[in-house]
Amino acid sequence: MPAITVDDIMVLPRLPRPDVTATQRPVRRLVTAARQQEGAGFEVTRPFPSLDLRSADPFILLDQMGPVAYEAKGAPWHPHRGFETVTYMLDGTMVHHDSQGGGGVISEGDTQWMTAGSGMLHDELPEEKLVISGGTFHGIQLWVNLPRANKFATPRYQDLRAGELTLVSSHDGGALVRVIAGDLAGFAGPGSTYTPIAYAHASLSPGAQLETPWPTDYTAMAYVLAGSGTVGPDRRPIRAGQLAVFGKGDAITLAADTEQHTTTGDLEVLLLGGMPLREPVIQYGPFVMNTKEEIIEAMEDFQAGRMGTVPAEHRTGRRLGE
Repeated sequence: MPAITVDDIMVLPRLPRPDVTATQRPVRRLVTAARQQEGAGFEVTRPFPSLDLRSADPFILLDQMGPVAYEAKGAPWHPHRGFETVTYMLDGTMVHHDSQGGGGVISEGDTQWMTAGSGMLHDELPEEKLVISGGTFHGIQLWVNLPRANKFATPRYQDLRAGELTLVSSHDGGALVRVIAGDLAGFAGPGSTYTPIAYAHASLSPGAQLETPWPTDYTAMAYVLAGSGTVGPDRRPIRAGQLAVFGKGDAITLAADTEQHTTTGDLEVLLLGGMPLREPVIQYGPFVMNTKEEIIEAMEDFQAGRMGTVPAEHRTGRRLGE
């Protein structure tokens, strides 16, 4: 990690430094992520939803998967309806299939944006050859809620390759920022969204500071993937596995400690936020809807096969690559 980098950060376009009249967003809450088992038994680090942060509108869930040595574990066939899954790979490779005959490979630096919408079945598994040969698996999955009007959108994929992400630097060249989706100070990521959001991955050199404008009407959060530093105008300490939830304002600030004990040597941070939907959220496992009746309907549709069925070639227990 990270899978996307540049030889000379100084050749990149630069984020503007927030105007002196901009209001720095204060840190409203620091959340320490919890570890738990998911899928076929792989461990994730989850800052939300949690006991400390139940709601992060317009997001539903954020999971850090790894970094771990490759294991023959993943998420077997399961349904989704009413939201989008965004999988960003930092190390390793993930293979996925779906009930519509789609699928593909998500490699280092790639992002797969799956709009479940009206519903589909899919699975997510580590690539078999890397399970056998060994290596590191590290990825992020973010669930983005869909507005009521788009809950039954036609399922679709966006496969965003590493080279498509928008790369910019901080105003002084001390941080590399990869914009995955949304607009960050005029720099737009390639992801197309139903729900207006901003999503980026920043690497801060030891001792560097990242100051960036942030959409005033968006929520704002920063999740530390690796390393340590400070966040907000009052420089609150933050470390790996912690999420900062910002209050209102026009800009956010993060700084890296002068020593970083990480594989990259940098402070690695996800920046995310969006326009709150302010709609009722009823979640039951892989279904995220607005009412209990819609959850019951989703369960009935899944059981009746109306979200699709597992393709025949994936019912026989074949190993990946056969």
